[in-house]
Amino acid sequence: MIYLNAFIFAGGVCLVGELLYLHTKMTPGHITTLFVIIGTILGGIGVYDILIEVCGGGATSLILNFGNLLVKGGLEGAKIQGIFGIFQYLFKYVSTTLGYVIFLSILITLLPRVKIIK
Repeated sequence: MIYLNAFIFAGGVCLVGELLYLHTKMTPGHITTLFVIIGTILGGIGVYDILIEVCGGGATSLILNFGNLLVKGGLEGAKIQGIFGIFQYLFKYVSTTLGYVIFLSILITLLPRVKIIK
């Protein structure tokens, strides 16, 4: 059942993103930012942890989870060290992902550009 829930949740989020892209003037950057903010709000009020329990990997592999993890780190830092702990712990759970993205970005820029001859 968790596989079906994961598929429905992730597919639903992708469907909403596609509909926003096709029927509004929002760019992919706007939609991505919106989804991070929604994930941040859902993580802040504790709803996203329930979604992860119900949907499993369908909820943890989306951009919504990035916002959730930012809030999770910030709240943990606030509990440990107060207001300054928010900034110290903000990227605790997303640092591996950010490092991976930066590494792949550098790797892709080093690859030669292939020119297509028409």
